[in-house]
Amino acid sequence: MTAREVLGLSAVACVMIAAAVAGDRAVARQARTDRITVVYWEKWTGDEAKEMRKVVDAFNKSQDKIFVQYLSISGVDTKTMLATAGGNPPDVAGIWQEQVAQFADSKALSDLTAMANDAGLSRDYYIKGYYDPLFYHNKLWGLPSTPASIGLHVRPDLVPANVGTPETFPKTLDAFDALVAKISTKDANGDLKMAGFLPSDPGWWNFAWGMYFGGKLMEGDKLTIDSPENIRAYKWIEKYAKMFGPKEIQSFQSGFGNFASPQDPFMLGKVATEINGTWKGSYIRVYRPGMKWFAVPFPYPDDRPDLAGHACLSQDILTIPRGAKHPKEAFEFIRYVQRQDVMEGLCKGHGKNSPLAKVSEDFFETHQNKFIRLFDQLARSPKAFSAPQIGVTSQLRAEIDVAFTEVSTGLKSPDQALHDAQDRVSGLWATYKNQVLDQ
Repeated sequence: MTAREVLGLSAVACVMIAAAVAGDRAVARQARTDRITVVYWEKWTGDEAKEMRKVVDAFNKSQDKIFVQYLSISGVDTKTMLATAGGNPPDVAGIWQEQVAQFADSKALSDLTAMANDAGLSRDYYIKGYYDPLFYHNKLWGLPSTPASIGLHVRPDLVPANVGTPETFPKTLDAFDALVAKISTKDANGDLKMAGFLPSDPGWWNFAWGMYFGGKLMEGDKLTIDSPENIRAYKWIEKYAKMFGPKEIQSFQSGFGNFASPQDPFMLGKVATEINGTWKGSYIRVYRPGMKWFAVPFPYPDDRPDLAGHACLSQDILTIPRGAKHPKEAFEFIRYVQRQDVMEGLCKGHGKNSPLAKVSEDFFETHQNKFIRLFDQLARSPKAFSAPQIGVTSQLRAEIDVAFTEVSTGLKSPDQALHDAQDRVSGLWATYKNQVLDQ
């Protein structure tokens, strides 16, 4: 391994030895004489972990040659990277779509192209927006486990009756903004009591706001964080900060509970609308059963009707780290997960849409999210988008989060905040290209 590859693989060099030791213990394989043991690391805990364990158990029972040892691992991305550098990776690692470029550039993943094609798992088998981000530099580095599409969730009891259905809810941003201003309320002390919408709730996709206005973060090899469309989006965010007041928003949100709890602001009625993923319906079903809600595509700018139906996509993925001891058997498990019946069962268990091009009617009819058809449509939209696939995606997203905070608090203008983010990420990108890509 070259020094450049080591640099790419080492996310935190000072903990390399400790992580390698921890990885050694976690990858230790149970002694079995009857089957090949495939070690599978996954990030999920709680109910999500239970649903994947059902899949693993079913696979283990379906044949007598491979045994998948399923382990829930915190910090699975960093530990997988470091275990790979140490020569003792798991056979299967469940990471995130946004990490494909970094892992691939760092020589931390196995190329799945040939195995996937031989198994019939080609581009036509999947929804384009989920397959394409996994195909990087003409190679396939992973396959979906569970995906998501992002839409606007609405409490019909907190909006006027004339816009209280998916059909009548505002389609454009001007109408949406007017509705938010109309329904937001304050208490007797002038403190915000209910917000019609907050761009910072939950604040997980700040990188995407420019894309909702037709912007991009990359054009070819060039970063375009401070493009006119992105600046326009952040001027819209600034408008919300001025509408409610930066300090008022911070004070209001300080009382928000965890999204996976009854104290979630949307479920408590502290916000009337919220941008969130397919999984939101599952939490509503658990913590506020019977609560009325619906989902719609996020509104589009009035002068950009071509953006109607746009949506942000993301997904959890299954990969085979480079140096895995049993790559062939690992892929047998990944291929099993891609079966339509298996995938639909897993996605229903997670409250998500399916990444597959073909979806059964039973999946829609029995899904716990009553608006699952909408999220499926959003995933298939030609306007769907996801984070750019480059090796510094995590740093890019972090710097845009900084810009979002600067604009939301009035610390910087949208132009300045995005210009500064552009400069910071450009430096990181240049260093990455030089040290990792040798460009």
